[in-house]
Amino acid sequence: MSNIEVISLFKSYIEDEKGYSPNTSISYVDDIYSLVNFLDIEQFGDLLTVSSRIARFYTATLHEKYTPKSIARKISSLRSFYNFLNREELIKQNPFSEVELPKQIRKLPKFIYPEEIDSLFKSINTTKPIGKRDKLVLEFLYGTGVRVSELCNVKIKDIDFYQDLVLIHGKGSKDRLVPIHKLLSKELKDYILTTRSEFLKRSDNKENETLLLNFKGTSLTTRGVRLIIKRIIDNSEETFSLSPHKLRHSFATHLLDNGADLRSVQELLGHSTLSSTQIYTNVTKEKLKDSYMNAHPRAKRRR
Repeated sequence: MSNIEVISLFKSYIEDEKGYSPNTSISYVDDIYSLVNFLDIEQFGDLLTVSSRIARFYTATLHEKYTPKSIARKISSLRSFYNFLNREELIKQNPFSEVELPKQIRKLPKFIYPEEIDSLFKSINTTKPIGKRDKLVLEFLYGTGVRVSELCNVKIKDIDFYQDLVLIHGKGSKDRLVPIHKLLSKELKDYILTTRSEFLKRSDNKENETLLLNFKGTSLTTRGVRLIIKRIIDNSEETFSLSPHKLRHSFATHLLDNGADLRSVQELLGHSTLSSTQIYTNVTKEKLKDSYMNAHPRAKRRR
């Protein structure tokens, strides 16, 4: 079989059987064609004749122009591709199965301080419906630590005001219950009864159950949320950058700073593994170190 034929076979498999999105499929195919280009330049044959030695050589060349994260993704794509070819009995073994992935530098999550959060809340003009909605978006993101996509999927029926809980539909169809504090609960009730009702009047779909609506009364999108956060920053006197995900990082960091246990934070964030949450402990350690270096008399003297 030719390169084009085996790639087409794999593309059909990940789209039709695995149900991968078009964008994911394109990424896989692009990674495979990068290998094809390398094989052509080096005259190493086709995709079905790649050996473990060629696979290691190809991986080594990737270090010349790609980051460890990008290299790991490319090799992961090729492993999946060759696993498929192996199952289809087009090859005897996966040439990329023993290729070592580069160690990735794990950056500490960026966050903002509580006083900076307070400054943002004070800068929002809540005398108008848009301002009330924008403040609720900020309060919800920082008060629950949800992902921006999760926020946009919240429906009114997901909120339990009796127990002050909200049902979050997370990644991989994994639902979780997240508590909401009294202030957020109060603002949610006010928004639903006043601002949301006003927005919904402008929509043709009066049955829309999505919690957050835009000015036209249709469901707020992830792009819309990001624009709201940008507008809040622009209207404040703060100069730092802010994104919905940085608010999620701030939520986790501030909880741990104030004594929350790691397992609880893991559940609140919807992390499938504890290791994903543990990186926030490194952030709090860095803050502790900075506080020490800035406050201890001997440490200050040596600087």
